Amino acid sequence: MESWWSARAGGAVRPREVVRRRLGDLLLWATTAAPIGYAGVTPPHSWQASALTVGALLLLAAAVAVSRRWPVAALVVVVLGSLLDGNFLFAIPVFSYLTGRRSVTAVPAAVAFAVLAAGGTALNLGLLGTGAATWFLLASVLLFAGVFPWLVGRYRRQQAVLADAGRRHAEARDRERRGAAERIRLRERARIAQEMHDSLGHDLSLIALRAAALEVAADLAPRHRAAAGELRASVAAATERLHGIIGVLREPDGAATTRPADEGVAELVDGAREAGMAVRLDGVDALAQLPPMAAHAAHRVVREALTNAARYAPGAAVTVVLARDGDEVEVAVVNAPPPAGPLPGPPSTGSGLLALAERVRLAGGALAAGGRGGGGFAVRARLPVAGRPDADALPSCAGDPTPAGGRWPAREAQGRRPAREAGERWFPVAPTADADPSDGGRPGERPGEAERRLRDARRRVRLSLLTALGAPAGLALVLALVYYPVVTAGTVLDDGAFARMPLGAQRAELTGLPRRQLDPPAGTARPGCEHYTDGNFPLAQPTWRLCFVEGRLVSKERIDG
Repeated sequence: MESWWSARAGGAVRPREVVRRRLGDLLLWATTAAPIGYAGVTPPHSWQASALTVGALLLLAAAVAVSRRWPVAALVVVVLGSLLDGNFLFAIPVFSYLTGRRSVTAVPAAVAFAVLAAGGTALNLGLLGTGAATWFLLASVLLFAGVFPWLVGRYRRQQAVLADAGRRHAEARDRERRGAAERIRLRERARIAQEMHDSLGHDLSLIALRAAALEVAADLAPRHRAAAGELRASVAAATERLHGIIGVLREPDGAATTRPADEGVAELVDGAREAGMAVRLDGVDALAQLPPMAAHAAHRVVREALTNAARYAPGAAVTVVLARDGDEVEVAVVNAPPPAGPLPGPPSTGSGLLALAERVRLAGGALAAGGRGGGGFAVRARLPVAGRPDADALPSCAGDPTPAGGRWPAREAQGRRPAREAGERWFPVAPTADADPSDGGRPGERPGEAERRLRDARRRVRLSLLTALGAPAGLALVLALVYYPVVTAGTVLDDGAFARMPLGAQRAELTGLPRRQLDPPAGTARPGCEHYTDGNFPLAQPTWRLCFVEGRLVSKERIDG
């Protein structure tokens, strides 16, 4: 039976782990062997006792050696070793705990305990003829030194499994979150590609139209008209290639954009005002001479922020500020708290902000968003005036610099994150989509599987805790219910009968005298005295002492304690 940690490691154990395990096994052997060794070196010495001690230590070493691979077998060896040396009793709780901690299932250990209990009962009561008190003592030792530590070990194992399931669940949720963010990024890239297709296709069509006009112009030389025809054919071929390469990214059910081709931020704000929003626009001239990619990103920032303000802060005043700062333009959209509170409904998932952050990043800028100290919300973006060198191309997803852990990395050339005013609380709007290096490149669990594993682990932990607390008490009660009738049968002397027994009476004349006697308490045996119990539960200890001389009752007393 493989240990839990070997199973987790897939059987591959590193050299450092091997050394740690060997040291742990050595410490386990030294700790459990101390009582056996101490008893062996204590005088008097004999070669038989020395040989017995050496054999016991070797047997214990064998149990330690197999305790990781076969923990149940090691526990059985230790329990049977108590027949050889009583000091093995100190090792039973330790190996019982390790059996519960290392065993994958509980069935083998439960069967082993049942076999040991049945075998011990048959040996003590059947073959050796020991008394019921001795049997009850040995059964109690097996219960509290064996079963109870095993249950504690099972509980600790289930706790470890629960912690591992929680970690896997958190990793699956994180992978799901990163996957969702990456899907949003890819959709935004596809949307940008569609816009490029529509815009460039329109421009190329105009070029082809002008070339066709030149091709039929009567005042041009034939060779110029031929060149114009070649230009028209080349533009038409380029348009078809653009449609074939970028046009395939258009979603089949995607609606065409409703934004006019020449709409600017000022027209967008005017439209919001006409819809009933209280919007103030400052610094509209700051967007002059922005490259197309950055201008589209600024327009998208304002549009997304206005949409969110209308949805989540109805009636709130909104301020749109466009400011030139050196070679960058800052776009800020800040809304006040809604006068009547937010509209009821599900919370925002943040997918719009994630897509917006991807668009701003592709334009060479950075985006941040968050709540304000006095209420409300703010969206801020910084965009380069000159544009990034590769702004006309869609870069690959691999290695994209994205904010991670809420921190903003420096951009390639001009890197400052958007300014934050006092009291504003920011959160990351573009979590990294890179693979988690801790995954080791292995495929992870799906969130549903991780959720089920975590739920099962929690259920097993609760069951183990209830078993660890309830099973010892239940087994002790069963032992008491078995032991009590056996011990009290024919040994109970009630209070009334004891009080009516006169001193000096012949034993044969005493009424109510039980037919069996109990063994006297240790160190209190007296010649001619008999001991009986009043039936105290659960141990039925001796309660009365009757002493006889030549068959006559000479004394009677109650035994205290």
